[in-house]
Amino acid sequence: MHAAIAVVVRPARPADARLVVDLIRELAAYEKLSDECHADVETLTEHLFGAKAYAEVLIGCLDGTPAGFALFFHNYSTFLTKPGIYLEDLFVKPEYRDFGVGKALLTELARIAVARGCGRLEWSVLEWNSPAIGFYLKLGAVPMEEWQVYRLTGEALQALGTPLPAGAA
Repeated sequence: MHAAIAVVVRPARPADARLVVDLIRELAAYEKLSDECHADVETLTEHLFGAKAYAEVLIGCLDGTPAGFALFFHNYSTFLTKPGIYLEDLFVKPEYRDFGVGKALLTELARIAVARGCGRLEWSVLEWNSPAIGFYLKLGAVPMEEWQVYRLTGEALQALGTPLPAGAA
């Protein structure tokens, strides 16, 4: 951890949409998933700042320079009967790691969760990402090893979500 460098976390503004898309693309490259990343500024702007905001973003700045981001949204726990926060993405540019940016982003996100009465803060991490896993464990996070993530996308999502014509079974 480096000393004497100020980390400031702030909510993203519409003018940050290009920055956030660039950070998302850097994250995708780090995760070796660039071919799956289709993020674009216009859509992200609409989804973050439009009439119906689907997600929120925090920007972590190091001495005024954007160094990372956290994109999150609310979910709901029926067992707790409380809202939760799902952290979709947390990314700090490699040259700004070990300055406390990631911890500052997660600390602010935890503060938001507490202030909003949330019962959980959850996220997923790729199994091979041992630096991230070590970081999360140091913060007190625990893996949910008995749970497995499932996903519907593309043709499977379209097939399930497209209504059948009347009379078809």
